Amino acid sequence: MPGANTPKLIPKDALWEEARKRYRLSRKHVRMAKALGMNPKSLGKLANHKQEPWKAPLPVFIEECYRKRFEKEG
Repeated sequence: MPGANTPKLIPKDALWEEARKRYRLSRKHVRMAKALGMNPKSLGKLANHKQEPWKAPLPVFIEECYRKRFEKEG
């Protein structure tokens, strides 16, 4: 069977929903991450697992990146 080993394609929204639950993000943070072009599969690299004290928590990191990119100074 040619299609037996091919993985099912998961819609992006399902991936974002899974990432939201896994990393305890609010829907606001998910919207910001999408606007920044982040990939839900790679959020684990950015998340602070409390073993890396120099990293900001993921929601704070997303907010800082969003603010730097989209907020106009005025």
